[in-house]
Amino acid sequence: MEMERMNPGPGDEEDQKEEKDERNCRACINCDRIHKTISKWMLPETARATYLERANCIPPPLFIISVSIAELAIFIYYAVWMPQKQWITLDEGICNSPFIYKPKKREEAWRFISYMLVHAGVEHILGNLVLQLILGIPLEMVHKGHRVGLVYLAGVIGGSLASSVFDPMQALVGASGGVYALIGGYFMNILVNFREMIPLFGVFRLVFIMSIVGTDVGFALYRRFIAPVNGPQVSFVAHVAGGLAGMSIGYVIFSCFDKSFIKDPRFWISIVAYLVCVVAAVLFNIFLSPAN
Repeated sequence: MEMERMNPGPGDEEDQKEEKDERNCRACINCDRIHKTISKWMLPETARATYLERANCIPPPLFIISVSIAELAIFIYYAVWMPQKQWITLDEGICNSPFIYKPKKREEAWRFISYMLVHAGVEHILGNLVLQLILGIPLEMVHKGHRVGLVYLAGVIGGSLASSVFDPMQALVGASGGVYALIGGYFMNILVNFREMIPLFGVFRLVFIMSIVGTDVGFALYRRFIAPVNGPQVSFVAHVAGGLAGMSIGYVIFSCFDKSFIKDPRFWISIVAYLVCVVAAVLFNIFLSPAN
């Protein structure tokens, strides 16, 4: 009897195999439903069939999730282990962070990227996390992490350099440059492919994006020019620069989901224009910046 329990018969093995196949089938069905919904949000109708043929849940959207976890972890560190007097606006604890971009410490080049990890308060980090997770995860499932990461970092770098030029005496925190690069790329794809994206659905998406952007930019302007703060005021220029990076580089990359964007001449035109702006901003910071 004990040997029979330890060594299941052929019938038991077949039952286990059938149960495993059934579980896998249910998982595949759920995965297919997710991809169908995402394809309606992210792609024009002519590209959906191609996407659904190759769609899978592996690898998961690791880039956006990892960046979001890092941003949340650093915010918790400054809020809990280095407590602020209040969490709504920037305070001295965050001002002394080695991550924040500060005009007087521009020679520490990592700050032009690391500022995205630090946020000015609860509403600041919640807004960025919600936007980049809601939009970034579907984008990464369609376009994969290396493409989304390229667009995101282009917005982050462009945002800090633009801020150093157009708002040179102000500090900079937050991931808004990267988030707005994703929004800009997605927004341009909706506009260009509007007729193929179900007009009513397209209108809803445009209104949704514009309402979120309007609220966020309005709050950024309020925080920059009106709200009394104990620490330095924070620049909002990264929002605009990130959006422009997304509407150029992001648009080209997101419109080439089923082919290599490196072979698209629009990509090289946008990259050259982006690099010209980067070089001009670097030269401005070296020779002409009021913060020198």
